[in-house]
Amino acid sequence: MKKRQASKFYPYFDSEEKSVIDKMTGFFNSIVFKHQPILTDFLNPGERDILNTISGNDLSIQEFGGYTNAEKKRVYIAEDWVNLTPSAYEITPCEIVYPRKFTQLSHSAILGSIVNSGIKTCTFGDIITDNAGNWQIFVKNELITFFMEEIRRIGRSQVKIRPIAVNDILHAEDDSTDATIIAASLRIDTILSGISRQSRKTINDAIIANLVKLNWHGVQDSNIIVKETDIISLRHFGRCQVMNISSTRKGKFKVVLKLWQTTKNRQKN
Repeated sequence: MKKRQASKFYPYFDSEEKSVIDKMTGFFNSIVFKHQPILTDFLNPGERDILNTISGNDLSIQEFGGYTNAEKKRVYIAEDWVNLTPSAYEITPCEIVYPRKFTQLSHSAILGSIVNSGIKTCTFGDIITDNAGNWQIFVKNELITFFMEEIRRIGRSQVKIRPIAVNDILHAEDDSTDATIIAASLRIDTILSGISRQSRKTINDAIIANLVKLNWHGVQDSNIIVKETDIISLRHFGRCQVMNISSTRKGKFKVVLKLWQTTKNRQKN
């Protein structure tokens, strides 16, 4: 295998992702020269897509986020395939203990408190709930003590981070809703305008401000045509997945979406 040049991959992704491309290229080149496997931090789907693009079929890439269907995952990169067990990814599931009789937690409040404490988002995985007041988070093994000592409060609530057994991991509830829009075109700005009920100008401004992503990558062109299975996100609104596209008798498009809105926007509706 030959060394990869990060600059060769810049044209394939948004300019805002150059640092990620550099990092993933560094992983590849490190394995080529040192012949040692790498266990990454938690990577989001966009970061993993970049890693897979750079690696091609030249490396073995396996991933796990602590539970089935995790969004953020740690990735084990090696020259050859190795049979791994979940423990190899060094992830500890934890529950967030708090006075449930007197308060409620939200994903945004939990994430905000963790980030404001100085903890990097790459050091922990998904934050999940069963929508019955139970919350859990997945953390790198070596940082468990730090999380337990540093995360003592979320919002106005005192909390404790407590490791749990794998058998106690929640069945994460899907809080998405189904939505259908009729659109004149399948341009990304038209679809986002229809689902968010915002003007196309507002959506185009969001695209210019790098607030829109398609399949976890930044978007700078409002003319992009979306297709089935695409995932579109708009910061401060939420994200949606295109489930089905069909034509209407009047020549427009009926687009069926699965929608995950931010808590604030769900309350508005």
